[in-house]
Formats: sequence, C-alpha cells, structure tokens
Amino acid sequence: MKRQMRRFNVLTFKEQIYLTGFLAALVLITTDGRAQKHPDRQRITWQNPVWDHDFPDPTVIRTPAGMYYAYGTQGGFDGKSAHIQVARSADGVHWRWVGDALPEKPAWAGKSRNFWAPHVLYDAPRKRYVLYYAAQSDADSLGMCIGVAVSREPQGPFRDKGTPLVCAKGFAAIDPMAFEDPATGKHYLYWGSDFKPLKVRQLSGDWMDFAPGAKQQAVLYPDKDHDYDKLIEGPWVLYHQGYYFLFYSGDNCCGTKAHYAVMVARSRDPEGPFKRYSQVTGKKSSVILRSNDHWVAPGHNSVVQDGAGRLWMYYHAIGSQQFKQGNYGRVMLRDRVLFRNGWPVVAKGSPSYEKQPGDAP
Repeated sequence: MKRQMRRFNVLTFKEQIYLTGFLAALVLITTDGRAQKHPDRQRITWQNPVWDHDFPDPTVIRTPAGMYYAYGTQGGFDGKSAHIQVARSADGVHWRWVGDALPEKPAWAGKSRNFWAPHVLYDAPRKRYVLYYAAQSDADSLGMCIGVAVSREPQGPFRDKGTPLVCAKGFAAIDPMAFEDPATGKHYLYWGSDFKPLKVRQLSGDWMDFAPGAKQQAVLYPDKDHDYDKLIEGPWVLYHQGYYFLFYSGDNCCGTKAHYAVMVARSRDPEGPFKRYSQVTGKKSSVILRSNDHWVAPGHNSVVQDGAGRLWMYYHAIGSQQFKQGNYGRVMLRDRVLFRNGWPVVAKGSPSYEKQPGDAP
C-alpha cells in the first residue's frame, strides 16, 4: 500500500509539472488576447502625427472608463463636416473620427460658420460632460462669444444652455479652458486672444455660469518684446507641486505666415498674476515647444494624464513639406511633458518626428 502511495505521489508530481507548464502557456495566450482587445495595456510604437487629418486646437481628455476623446475646431472627415470635431482612442495613439459634438447650433449663433477651440471636462457629481467653445455671435454689435453645453456622453450630442457666457468684439473671447482648483475645489474659466490679455473668472459650482460676484481679471499680458508673445491665446492650466502652470500659445497659428509656439508661466494663485518662465529664470525665452525641420507652428495644446500617471501634451502643427506646398492643415501631435527644475518641458523643445517605442499607456 505504501509503495502504491509513493508511486501515486511521483506520478502526481510529474502531472503537476506538466499542468504548471500548460497553465503558464495558457496565461500567456490569454494575456496576449487581452492585450489585443485592450491596446491601451500594450507597450506599442507610435509616431507623430497621431491623427493625420486637419484637427486644429485639440483638447484631449481621458474618461473615467479610460477612453480618450479629442475635440477640435470645426472641420470634417471622409466627406462629413462638424461644428466641433470629435475623435476617440483606446490608447491615445490610434484615433477614429466620431463626428460632431455640437450638431445643433445654439440660438445665439445660428448663422455662424465659426466654431473654434473646444474644451471638454467631466462633471463627476452630475455624471455629465461639459463643453466650452467659441462661436461668432449673430448680433452685429458682438464678435466671438464663449458658449457652454452639456451631454451625458463624451461624444455628444451636446446641448447649449441658450446664452453665451461672455462676448467681446473681434476675437478676444475665444479659446476657453475650464479648470477645477485641486486645492480649493473652485472652478475657473480662462480664455483670450486678439492682442488682449489672457483672462480668468470664477465659475459656478455646476460649471454653467460665472460665480455670483466673480470679476473678470487679466492673468497674463502680451509682450511685444518677445518673439511669440505679440498675440497670446490658447490658455491651459495645470497644477503641480504648489504652482499653477499656464501653458499658452502665440502669435500666429495659421496660414502662409504661421509663426506659433507654446510658452509657459506660473503662479501660486489660479487667478494670477502669472510670471513667464523667462521672468523667473532670467532666460531669453519662455518657449517650451517650437518649430523644427519637420513641423511648423506647433501650438494650442492640452495636457492629459494617462493611466500610468504620465503627462502628455496634445497640440496641432503643420507638416513642413505640406507647408511648403501651400497646405496649411493642422494635424494632431503629442509628446511627453516632464518637469525639470520646477518647470514643465516637452520632448527636446520641439515636436518629435521619429518613432517612439514603449510609451503608450
């Protein structure tokens, strides 16, 4: 009986070895299958542009479910047009055009053909998405205005609240960016362009209006003495280790004279005033992203955190070869944002163009 038991134990041990190897192979096959179904969990190679179609002024967000959505200025794809373009991605690299986030024009901009620079955020307490955008007012006495709309789904359709938040002559009221202060929970709206200062004003708790008694104030002024600061726009605010970092772009985004770059300033207060990198460090420039031989006029950025906690800047640029051929379409690029010596830096200071291995979330 004991001999039989020993033989049984030996056979079981061999079987266990075989079974362990079989299960290990099965795990590899299953894991690989999951990776194929969820490419955001893979380490993949990517290269700019990540969306090679006209998609100006991109805002990219990551939803609670882990999907990425990009929103861009009016345009079209595959014969379809959109007031506010939407694209979707599982990994931040491979994108698919979804359609129009704002298919129905607001009552105050029913005649407008200009819908620019959207920004979207997730309102967690109300389980909805909030869209801010700029559009040309129907009123002759007004110029561009900033509107707000809501949707239960990140791709929309978003419905406008019925009246704009703020208007200004010319195009001073464009490029909205809404921000929740992690230190206080207060909400703010930043915007600006048209050779005027960048501005901020506190928003209400539901994001739909300005807070009672809140006043508009300037946070950063144009600077004629710097190469890209004659016109400043496209504000984006990021909180990091006690500072509020203001990314902004200038000074000509588009066309034959495109001359654009991303700069940065910082403040201890979300309402400013903000000091440029050059002011604080004594450097000659505050530019952190500029043109190179491959890309012209990079700018109008957003910054998003991936599932691994890494920061990515998404922005538009014009391919240098396309620019030389008279094609000024602005495609979507991305690059890592890192902090060095207390300040954000992007890639090598200009858009990457070679293949980038292993950086997908």
